[in-house]
Amino acid sequence: GGDIATTEGAASLIRTALEAYGRLDTLVNNAGFLRDRMLVNLDEDDFDAVVRVHLKGHFLPLRHAAAHWRAEAKAGRRPEARIVNTSSGAGLLGSVGQGNYSAAKAGIVALTLVAAAELHRYGVQVNAIAPAARTRMTERTFADTMAAPDAGFDTMAPENVSPLVVWLGSAASAGVTGRIFEAEGGRITVMEGWRPGPTADKGGRWEPVEAGEAARKLLAEAGAPGAVYGA
Repeated sequence: GGDIATTEGAASLIRTALEAYGRLDTLVNNAGFLRDRMLVNLDEDDFDAVVRVHLKGHFLPLRHAAAHWRAEAKAGRRPEARIVNTSSGAGLLGSVGQGNYSAAKAGIVALTLVAAAELHRYGVQVNAIAPAARTRMTERTFADTMAAPDAGFDTMAPENVSPLVVWLGSAASAGVTGRIFEAEGGRITVMEGWRPGPTADKGGRWEPVEAGEAARKLLAEAGAPGAVYGA
């Protein structure tokens, strides 16, 4: 038990694993909670609290685990280590009433990409999942699916997500890093993030009207963005 959004709490998580098992193979960052409000009603404390637990609560355990693995690599014991972060569709597309949560989950995606690039040299792979499942945090969100499922497939069962986490945390995922996977029910999707689309280059400085005209033309060539959840 402890507060993973503090240095000591995060350090104790890593220390406990090392004391119990003598080694550290995989870190799964999955802590979080919700304080949903529309932006005009979202106060500073609720924004800070959600960003603190989700985003800082990912960074600090990652930092302490990475420090251990870097020390191992420098000592000639290059690890085969894994980090699995937990983002959300809200962080990828946005979610009405969840500005704080969406911002934190989007930050986790960027943190995953940076960590994957920086830690590869030490034998550490870093990926993230964007799951949809029934948990203590989402029980109100998925209230209509809380009843026991029929004899068929329970699409909101968290057991649908955990096999992907196990694989990402294992040696079998060798070579997979810096990726974001959406997992819901029986579906796994590799999410493809920001990348250059249609481009116009004047070769000099734009005037505002020119920039607007160019932007309109580029938007006509670009694909439509995904819909924000709840919009």
